[in-house]
Amino acid sequence: MENIVTVQEAVTAFAPWLEPTAAELDAIELEMPVITAEIALLDAQIMTIDQPLSELNTRRIRRARRRVLAARRELSNQTAAATVTVPGGAA
Repeated sequence: MENIVTVQEAVTAFAPWLEPTAAELDAIELEMPVITAEIALLDAQIMTIDQPLSELNTRRIRRARRRVLAARRELSNQTAAATVTVPGGAA
């Protein structure tokens, strides 16, 4: 019979180098409205998964989908505005 040992020391020994960088945290913060809207959509879908389809449930999911689309649109507009090239640059 072999003993089973944990490898927690080996896993946590590298933890300081595995932390997200400031740029990664900024990217997550920028995407947070999309993440929140997707969570709300998932919540709406979960709430209605075992219920009969009703007008209220349909509207709830439709509103959540629209919020996701609006959040994604805003995110894409923000990233597009941030990557606009300076006039006179190379084409």
